Amino acid sequence: MLTIGKYSFKSRLLLGTGKFEDLLIQGKAVDISETEILTFAVRRLNLDQKKEAHFLDQLDLSKYTLLPNTAGAKTAEEAVRIARLAKASGLCDMIKVEVIGDERTLLPDPIETVKACEILLEEDFIVLPYISDDVILAKRLQLMGVHAVMPGASPIGSGQGINNPRALELIIEQAAVPVIVDAGIRSPRDAAHAMELGADAVLLNSAVSGAGDPVMMAEAMKYAVWAGRKAYESGMIPVKRYAAASSPLEGMIHN
Repeated sequence: MLTIGKYSFKSRLLLGTGKFEDLLIQGKAVDISETEILTFAVRRLNLDQKKEAHFLDQLDLSKYTLLPNTAGAKTAEEAVRIARLAKASGLCDMIKVEVIGDERTLLPDPIETVKACEILLEEDFIVLPYISDDVILAKRLQLMGVHAVMPGASPIGSGQGINNPRALELIIEQAAVPVIVDAGIRSPRDAAHAMELGADAVLLNSAVSGAGDPVMMAEAMKYAVWAGRKAYESGMIPVKRYAAASSPLEGMIHN
């Protein structure tokens, strides 16, 4: 089970709801992925515009836990304001804190992220910060009391996969809260790799919504996350420098 704050989930795949071609495809992808957590940018959701269709109208929300995010925020103040809006709208008390520090790389601002998390934790939010693969930052945020850390595999939407697996391993090794790999995943191989490293979950958006067949890709990612977790839990054999015979030599007949 994946436990984040007071919530528990069977699925270890979190799915973003942006960038889909249409709501029908989005709904099918969400359904086949068997995700239990849906994330979305509060700024892209006009909660006052009732006539405009959005994914909240198309899905049975009783099946999902919503994870609003603060995408678009450039300062801690903006992130906190967006989080408060989401909570006041009754969407969820869980928030993905995303404070972008650079427009070209879309890498998160660590200082503003820490500031935002401090405030939101004091206001009893369940806080999940999006960060770069910074081992010390992940550790500091955990000591503050965040409920999960979400290091990026590579820049948002880049499809580069996992650029620094060793950094992710170090974050996971010292983690006292769930580690959810977020951003940069392109293929099921990347998702499985993240889970094999010991990540607790993977969050996807562009890899699914931007695929030629988003529904098929959502299904593929579901199985990849499952397989990667099973591989991690089963205990994979160590990597060796030289070959090792697959059949024991004892008892063999020799000429």
